[in-house]
Amino acid sequence: MARLSVTYDENIAHLRLTRPDKMNALDAEMISAIIAAGEEVGASDARAVVISGEGRAFCAGIDITGLSGMIGQDPEALIMPRSHGAGSTNQWQELVMVWTRLEIPVIAALHGAVYGAGLQLALGADIRIAAPDTRLAVMEMKWGLVPDMGGMVLLPKLLRSDHLRRLTYTGEVIDAERAERWGLVSELAEDPLAAATALAQVIAGRSPSAIRAAKRLIGVAESGASAEEVLLAESREQAGLIGSEEQLQAVAAEFARRG
Repeated sequence: MARLSVTYDENIAHLRLTRPDKMNALDAEMISAIIAAGEEVGASDARAVVISGEGRAFCAGIDITGLSGMIGQDPEALIMPRSHGAGSTNQWQELVMVWTRLEIPVIAALHGAVYGAGLQLALGADIRIAAPDTRLAVMEMKWGLVPDMGGMVLLPKLLRSDHLRRLTYTGEVIDAERAERWGLVSELAEDPLAAATALAQVIAGRSPSAIRAAKRLIGVAESGASAEEVLLAESREQAGLIGSEEQLQAVAAEFARRG
């Protein structure tokens, strides 16, 4: 695919943004390619996904020059149609939300600039591991805009309201340490790609059915469902796992590990 690569190794899908000369800034071609990559990975046998960027940055945001064809077009005609995600998203939102809908865990390895659209892409991951030099920003306000790629679905799940408002209102850049402290980043690592890959390997070694069930269950728990609905979802998922071949294999492996 143009401007990115998708490879598979030991049941792990690796999506790499490969436009280092532009700090992996997103143009129209790259947006389409990332959406297609999400769909491809979702249809694969992968058990986990690692998203990373080549060069000096994970993703510095939207490449304004690459989207120059939008100038002069009707904004509502470009943005308002729900063209993706079974009628729930536009193309720019689907870039992020396609990863949230995967049944398998997604881990983002961050370094350098993670700005605007790049930050929102990272939000599509379940877990974000950042290098100490990572700089993050909800950048849209500097262009007189608001986050519009799923950020307002995903940011409130991670950030306290005052932190969310400050980052959105100012467009300021924060360092990785503050991002971790505020909950925007899961953890710091000197080599985030190696750390993300190692974590993906652990996840890929667990029962695939149990991992998918856990991701569905967490989604229900985070959706604002009532306690009764979450408890019912717990029971439903567990009933589907107990006694399955994968569950019995997991039990046998754990007893073997304990000796």
